[in-house]
Amino acid sequence: MTQTTINLNADLGESFGAWRMGDDAALLQVIGSANIACGFHAGDPVVMRETVRLALANGVSLGAHPAFPDLQGFGRRAMQLSAKELEATILYQVGALQAMAAAEGGRVTHVKPHGALNNIACANAEVAATVARAVRALDRELILLAPALSALEAAGDAAGLRVGREVFADRTYQPDGQLTPRSQPGAVLHDAPACVQHVLRMLDAGGIVTADGQRLPTPIHSICVHGDGPDAVASAQQIRLALEKAGYQHAPLTALV
Repeated sequence: MTQTTINLNADLGESFGAWRMGDDAALLQVIGSANIACGFHAGDPVVMRETVRLALANGVSLGAHPAFPDLQGFGRRAMQLSAKELEATILYQVGALQAMAAAEGGRVTHVKPHGALNNIACANAEVAATVARAVRALDRELILLAPALSALEAAGDAAGLRVGREVFADRTYQPDGQLTPRSQPGAVLHDAPACVQHVLRMLDAGGIVTADGQRLPTPIHSICVHGDGPDAVASAQQIRLALEKAGYQHAPLTALV
């Protein structure tokens, strides 16, 4: 069956106190699902609630974006937590966003780990299983948004969760289907036309297309557009416009998984 519907997601609510990151209000007019920081790598209670309110006003589905407890490092530093501690850390963060959503008349419908936690869970089956176990303990109907062809995707399937498979608009892929490390040349695509071409190539191929041209078949439910760069909103707008011109209908993640 030819795919005709797609979702765009972005990481939002990453401001903190007087410090601001990204243009969430503008990005929420483009995307269909928001991954909202829960205070451990970014965000604070006021920012979380305001982001939830803005997302709901724009018809954008709500997702929790839990991370390692690493505010100073923006959640990008690997941490060694026991399975018990990691599971509780995830429950704590997602639960906080669920409370904010409830206060605004909304509901959290997906969970997407952030930064180093996400990277490790994509490669480490034990960490991935802990993440999936935490999500399942909260609500079996929650969607686990996971990179396609990752250990996190497999763990979500094994746990009986609804799993949304995502690809990244601005990142290239290695032959094993994992993201090219940022330390390597060509890992990040910096201009909107290159991102558009990358996304359309993968959708046309029905899977991930690696940097060396290999096709790795996989369902694609969502495309991650990053919101923290100077051209983030413009790039997201161009990607959505290109998708619509190619015949894709944009929808919240809940409509695809």
